[in-house]
Amino acid sequence: MTRHRCSWASTPLLIAYHDDEWGVPARDDRTLFEYLVLESAQAGLSWVTILQRREGYRRAFADFDPERVARFGPEEIAALLADGSIIRNRRKIEAAVQNARAFLAVREQFGSFAAYIWGFVDGEPRINHWRTPAEVPATSPESLAMSRDLRRRGFTFVGPTICYAYMQAVGMVNDHLVDCFRHAELRAAALGTPPGR
Repeated sequence: MTRHRCSWASTPLLIAYHDDEWGVPARDDRTLFEYLVLESAQAGLSWVTILQRREGYRRAFADFDPERVARFGPEEIAALLADGSIIRNRRKIEAAVQNARAFLAVREQFGSFAAYIWGFVDGEPRINHWRTPAEVPATSPESLAMSRDLRRRGFTFVGPTICYAYMQAVGMVNDHLVDCFRHAELRAAALGTPPGR
């Protein structure tokens, strides 16, 4: 039986990401930092461009360990600017380092970054019921609030659109279309009910 997917899942790499990761609630701080780095890097580019370089980012950014990235100085940044396995954009690279430092400050205040970031949706995924790609928004009131607060805390490359894409990626919203098989699976997981109920 052919599974119906969101239309953007159009290549093997995107299909694997769509089926296994996109919209799955992430509450592990290192995973949340990984997506923060990747979503910020994606600004102005296609997501598949970032996915193709994901292993390069993992190597370049210390397996997405925010404590190690926060200690990067001019030498490490110069090395990253010469690293062809990532997007060599100085502003984005410097943003990742700055965001690691801000990330640690948030973690210090809230106990975990997850506790802070999930507070924007009261700790539970928002389950949307979009029928067409055109209905899926680029921002939301929550992503606007998140963007404002992250900027206030010293984060950069965290505009409302990046924040909404981040919310989609880490499962704070379920934006799979209703006829996509993952919508029902993730909805059931969020509600603690078997799929189809």
